[in-house]
Amino acid sequence: MAQRMGFVIGLNPADIARYKEVHAAVWPGVLERIKASNVSNYSIFLREPENVMFGYWEYTGSDFDADMAAIAADPLTQEWWALCGPMQRPLESRSEGEWWAGMEEVFHLD
Repeated sequence: MAQRMGFVIGLNPADIARYKEVHAAVWPGVLERIKASNVSNYSIFLREPENVMFGYWEYTGSDFDADMAAIAADPLTQEWWALCGPMQRPLESRSEGEWWAGMEEVFHLD
């Protein structure tokens, strides 16, 4: 059974067009690594003018920490993060070690 997960982060106003552009053509190797780490149904939504992004994915693996470590260790993903990271504004309220702040699911309709 999939575990639904939501995350939130800010986006620099000056970078909105570029962020949309690069996400219209995410590098295939980055997508392959995400899928290999048991993540699917991944979406990112942007709310303007607040410039807040909401990410959603479903995780179907059995070792989340190991799967996330595999993503973080991937050289191509590290390049992708170096491209996208400076465009993002992490929330000050995020937990230690988080970039995108995790969210609690409070409702779901199947």
